Amino acid sequence: MTDVLDDLQWRGLIALSTDLDALRAELAKGPITYYCGFDPTGPSLHFGHLTQVITVRRLQLAGNRPLALVGGATGLIGDPRPTAERTLHDRGVVGDWVERIRRQIEPFLDFTGPSAARMVNNLDWTQELSAIDFLRDIGKHFRVGKMLSKDAVSARLNSEAGISYTEFSYQILQGLDYLELHRRYGCRLQTGGSDQWGNLTAGTDLIHRTTGESVHLLATPLITDANGEKIGKSTGGGSIWLDPEMTSPYAFYQYFINVEDALVPQLLRMFTFLDREEILALEKETAERPAARAGQRRLAEEVTRLVHGEAETRQAVAASQALFGRGSLVELAPATLRAALVEAGLTTVPGELPPVAALFKESGLASSGGDARRTIAEGGAYVNNERVTDPDERIGADRLLHGRWLVLRRGKRTIAGVEVGEPI
Repeated sequence: MTDVLDDLQWRGLIALSTDLDALRAELAKGPITYYCGFDPTGPSLHFGHLTQVITVRRLQLAGNRPLALVGGATGLIGDPRPTAERTLHDRGVVGDWVERIRRQIEPFLDFTGPSAARMVNNLDWTQELSAIDFLRDIGKHFRVGKMLSKDAVSARLNSEAGISYTEFSYQILQGLDYLELHRRYGCRLQTGGSDQWGNLTAGTDLIHRTTGESVHLLATPLITDANGEKIGKSTGGGSIWLDPEMTSPYAFYQYFINVEDALVPQLLRMFTFLDREEILALEKETAERPAARAGQRRLAEEVTRLVHGEAETRQAVAASQALFGRGSLVELAPATLRAALVEAGLTTVPGELPPVAALFKESGLASSGGDARRTIAEGGAYVNNERVTDPDERIGADRLLHGRWLVLRRGKRTIAGVEVGEPI
């Protein structure tokens, strides 16, 4: 049981903890029940949540019993952000998000056997709780001075936005979650992100005040790039979502293919279930032959398979190869092909296709008609991986992929797509 702590430390997944030696001693006695909470602040989990989901899975694989909490109650309130008040969403919307996120988490966990996981919703113990009972039984254990010291709260207090009593009370609700799970299921450990440390300690403090017991916390680190920015944003600035309708499996795969070399060792350790020997070998290869991008390719395959499954991973790999002439474009599923072209840059042509030179100009692969003609004359222009030699050629409908798309390529690595007809 205690080996899992060593593994989490080696993988860089422990940033903060209450008392690691005490937790190690408790794990040595046998499995424990633990929980991690996910608030439905949107219709999908994003890359940042994946750290927690995978940590929960690692602890279960070591024989411990997970409680995965989706916050139907806390999602109606909102964890305070450092900058501004959250929008309060309709109960029906939040309820739908709870179900969507629950379905995203469930495939990562095993719900059978002695370490069976359980899904829980904190709305179950808060919706019937009266304001008087909440204040008398729970609120009396919290000290306002300590609540004011929490990072997000203090940041808001010193901003023009201020903070409402609603969001100020969020940490009480999260503390109540740990207490209820401790009472109902004997929960002894909570995991979460290090940026949530103030909210996490609200639960341990509440349990200690009400029961006299000491329970445990583990917090994972925030992952940042060389500039200190949180990773998990696409090149377009949006979040990398786990929902395939919000971030396609191809775009998800490409995100990991393109991560900077310096992040590869950390991400391989945190987000894959490869053993130490294989990870160390990939780290060494990435350092010695960075151009081969062996670490990124293995990372992208492992994480995409974990989130989206084997079939979608095979399609993403095939698309990544086919776009650059190393595979068959016609064998790509329509959804995968379009997702890949959207990532590359997709131009819509509503009517008849213009000549090839005009296509290269309109798609942005050439700066002008003359530039397009020179590229074609020099042998650097391709349509569906076939070199084109006539700038005035018009591509027939029979050459459209799935009757709708063309893949344009300039040289070896510059890609753009053309969609014929109205955008899907």
